[in-house]
Amino acid sequence: MRAVIQRVSEASVTIEEKLKSEIKTGLLVLLGIGNDDTQEDLIWLVNKIAQLRIFPGEAGSIDKSVQDVNGEILVISQFTLFASTKKGNRPSFLNSAKPEKAKPLYLEFVNVLEQKINKKVGTGIFGADMKVALINDGPVTINIDTKNKE
Repeated sequence: MRAVIQRVSEASVTIEEKLKSEIKTGLLVLLGIGNDDTQEDLIWLVNKIAQLRIFPGEAGSIDKSVQDVNGEILVISQFTLFASTKKGNRPSFLNSAKPEKAKPLYLEFVNVLEQKINKKVGTGIFGADMKVALINDGPVTINIDTKNKE
């Protein structure tokens, strides 16, 4: 699994000109699911995101998690995170999991994340054409790939 995590002061997703989800202070997570991803990847990434200390603390240092600041999370499915641009100018998405594998993992990811942070997580709609808006706070953007844990 690959995730692009952005610390935001607000973020939203609109589908067919209708607001689907919005958050204030928290994390926007763009989530890509690859062919080789497993339940182990899902659990590891949920734990990493929930505990990632990228919010400012009292002394101005970045040492608080989304849970510490009572922040919100918006998760958007993003198969393009597995794009390969090695050959030519048109990206290949062969490493992205097919919808029949990716959608159940995406839905489970959201469910497990909600249980982990004990709070509802905002989402888009898997496979939909979505318009994502955000105000990146910092800016702080972190890339995580579960295949590069060490």
